[in-house]
Amino acid sequence: MNKIVLGLSGGVDSAVSARLLQNEGFEVFGLYLDIGSEKSKQDAVDTAKFLGVALEIINIERELEEWVCRPFAQSYLRGETPNPCIMCNPTVKFKNLIACADKIGADHIATGHYAKARSGALYKGEASNDQSYMLCRILKSQLARLVLPLGGFEKTAVRALAQDFGIPVAQKPDSMEICFIPDKDYISWISRREKIPGGGDMLLGEQKIAEHEGIIRYTVGQRIPGLYDGRKLYVSEIDAQKNLIRLALWEDLFKTRLAARDVNWLIDIPETPIRASVKVRHTKWECPECTVSAAADGSMEIEAATPLRAPAPGQSAVIYDGERVLGGGYII
Repeated sequence: MNKIVLGLSGGVDSAVSARLLQNEGFEVFGLYLDIGSEKSKQDAVDTAKFLGVALEIINIERELEEWVCRPFAQSYLRGETPNPCIMCNPTVKFKNLIACADKIGADHIATGHYAKARSGALYKGEASNDQSYMLCRILKSQLARLVLPLGGFEKTAVRALAQDFGIPVAQKPDSMEICFIPDKDYISWISRREKIPGGGDMLLGEQKIAEHEGIIRYTVGQRIPGLYDGRKLYVSEIDAQKNLIRLALWEDLFKTRLAARDVNWLIDIPETPIRASVKVRHTKWECPECTVSAAADGSMEIEAATPLRAPAPGQSAVIYDGERVLGGGYII
C-alpha cells in the first residue's frame, strides 16, 4: 500500500481528502501543523481517530514567524499588501509535509486545496472554488510529489461527502481569517510588534485631499470615504518612504502593464515572450490574456490585453496557460 502524508488541519476539506485517499488505496498519515490553536488541534485529533489515520503534531510557530509573520508585517510597512498563505505554502506547509514523507518513506504528500496536480504540473480547480492562485509559489520538487484529492470537486459536493462519510467536522465553518491573526485585526497585530508610522497626507495629483491614519490601514484599489467634486476616490499608490497616499479616480486604477519580482516558474524559464493569462488577486472573474517576458534578475514584465484593476504591490501576479499554472511573482 502506498504511503501518503496529508496536511490534516481539523477542517472539512482535509478530512474529506483523507477519506478519498483511503478509498483510492493509500495508507494515509496525517500531519498537523500546530500554531497554538487548541480547538483546531483537537478537531484534527478527533478527525484522525475517526478516520483511523496516524497523526503527527509538530509546532511550527518559530518557522511561521521567520517565513511568514515577520515578512507579512514588514511588507505592510513597505506599503504593500501581502498574502500570507502564498508565502507559507512552500516555506512552511509543503516543506514540513515533504520532511515527514521522507521520514516515513512516503512517495507522496497531499492537501485539501481546490486545484489539480498531474505529472508534476499544477492546474486550476473547479471555477467556483479554484485555489491554484494560492499555490503559485510551490517548488517543482514539492509539486512533483503532490496529490490534490479535491481538484475535481466543488465545495458543496465536499460538504455533502463529509456528511455521507459521517465525518465529525462536517458542519465546521470554513476558516476565512489569517491563521495567526484569528480575530482578523491585522492592524492591531502589526502594531503590537512593529513601530508604526503615524498619519500623513492623501494627495490627488499634488493637491492634498485628506489625511490618512497610517499606511498599513490601506491597500491599492481601496475606496476612501466621501466624495471629491461629487466623485469617488481610490488609493492608487502607497508611498511608504514619504508616508503619503496617492489617490485616483476609478478609471485611473486600471493598468495594462505591470512587473513582478522573485518569480517562481513551474515551467522552464521562457527565453522569449510568451502568450498567457494573468491573475493579480484571488478572484473568480479577472484573468485577461497577456504577454509575459521573463528577465535574468528573476522578475517578469506583463502586458495585459485587457486593463487590470488596481494591481497591488505585494500581491501575486500568477501566470496561466489555459488551466495550467506557469508561475507567479510578487507585484512591484
